[in-house]
Amino acid sequence: MLPHEKTLVKRLKDEPFALIGINSDGDAEKVKKILKEQEIPWRQAIDETTGGPWATKWGVQGWPTIYVLDHKGVIRFKDVRDEDMDKAVNQLLEELKAEQQKAKGTGK
Repeated sequence: MLPHEKTLVKRLKDEPFALIGINSDGDAEKVKKILKEQEIPWRQAIDETTGGPWATKWGVQGWPTIYVLDHKGVIRFKDVRDEDMDKAVNQLLEELKAEQQKAKGTGK
């Protein structure tokens, strides 16, 4: 998965897109070491354990769990990977662009 996520982040660097990880691999120092070794450039929230507050709040029961949110913060896709993740993100970016164009056309 990491190679795909790295490619996705690089491809969308100039788009309204963010990838955020919730990391359950241990304390902050351990996570920082993993991020450096794996060359992971996106932001991470550190949950420390699989039973941490982030995993609990979001109902995560398997790792990795992927949520794709739209620009309004609504979960639109869950557990999409690879090409399906690309399609989901592309769809949401197109929806956002269409909404922005519509707003420009109506003077909003």
